Amino acid sequence: MGVRIRDLLGRHLGELRYEPTAKRIRGMLDGQTLFDSRKALLVWEPRRVLPTYAVPVADVACELVPEAAAPAASRTEAVVELPDVATSAPVLSPAVPFRIHAGAGVALKAWMPGSSVAAEAFRPDDADLRDYVLFSFDSLDAWLEEDEEIIGHPRDPYWRVDRRRSSQEVELRLDGHTLASTNRPLLVFETMLPVRYYFPADAVRVPLVPSDTRSICPYKGRARYWNVELPEQTYPDFAWTYAEPFIETADLHGLVCFFEERADLLLDGVPQPRRRTPWS
Repeated sequence: MGVRIRDLLGRHLGELRYEPTAKRIRGMLDGQTLFDSRKALLVWEPRRVLPTYAVPVADVACELVPEAAAPAASRTEAVVELPDVATSAPVLSPAVPFRIHAGAGVALKAWMPGSSVAAEAFRPDDADLRDYVLFSFDSLDAWLEEDEEIIGHPRDPYWRVDRRRSSQEVELRLDGHTLASTNRPLLVFETMLPVRYYFPADAVRVPLVPSDTRSICPYKGRARYWNVELPEQTYPDFAWTYAEPFIETADLHGLVCFFEERADLLLDGVPQPRRRTPWS
């Protein structure tokens, strides 16, 4: 009997997973190099879907001081829905901070000499990672892979973002209003995430008002969000754009995407069921 790859991945979400990388990894904190390693590992903690880096303790250029145990994640903040993936164990939302860990280990602070700034770290109780320490991506000033800075979080080597032009008619409706309609969408297929439909700016039929919200995607770039203004109601952060996407996703420039799981999607005139996602 065949095995669906998504099912195979989902079965191990409750375990600590790791993958060696050939990249030189450096972390910067308060103007100093916190670590510089050619033996780093990509690590997915139990129930997390986004990786972070672990480096050998020997490559860390400062003292690691144990902290009080961090609180465990509650069921409410831990559970997010990833269709066909998060079936064997609850998945920790990316919003759950690094200091909350689903696996056993020791929480640490990394203090740079002569500095009052510290980075969050964690040393897991795992035989394969006994000489490694994980660092919170957000608690460092900068991360470098070789000589290039990375943002958001490390890229997953088993994650893809494919874009394809399409001629299908895509329409999005909300409260009886057409938000956008086009027969020239750009479809974005991202591993384990719903298909996203990007509309040309001239296909948007409702006012979009700039929001203060921003987000970072390590695969696509920095996004800005827009409120949708309808006569009856304003829907905050309902759409987003990439003003300066990465070179690999340059075709997203100038296109608008909506959280279509919060609206009514029609493909070639056929209504689609609303999907359940972490953004529903």
